[in-house]
Amino acid sequence: MRVIAPSTLLPSGIHSMGVEVFTDMREGLKGCDIVMMLRLQRERMSGAFVPSVREYFRYHGLDSEKLSYAKPDALVMHPGPMNRGVEISAEVADGPQSLIREQVEMGVAIRMAVLEALAQNLPDNV
Repeated sequence: MRVIAPSTLLPSGIHSMGVEVFTDMREGLKGCDIVMMLRLQRERMSGAFVPSVREYFRYHGLDSEKLSYAKPDALVMHPGPMNRGVEISAEVADGPQSLIREQVEMGVAIRMAVLEALAQNLPDNV
């Protein structure tokens, strides 16, 4: 398993968590089967974490060029919501390798099932 992020966004101790750590997207994506992107929180987009949204996307946003470093049939995932043009390009998010719509749809169904199972075990007076 790999983690790719700017050094300013990597948690301390990440190197001891059993993952390969990369700050270069192209290097980190080489040979990957699945690319799981995460949303960059708005509060991290300013200040010391990232110089600018444009620079973040240039170096760490997933676009077709960077995805080409992964395996040719690599799948792209993202739990949503997405910041298109920040962590992922629209072309990749909506492209043939993307499982994002299915992932988000299944996530809603799974959360609903868990809530229903938990609600069945609630006392009647709640």
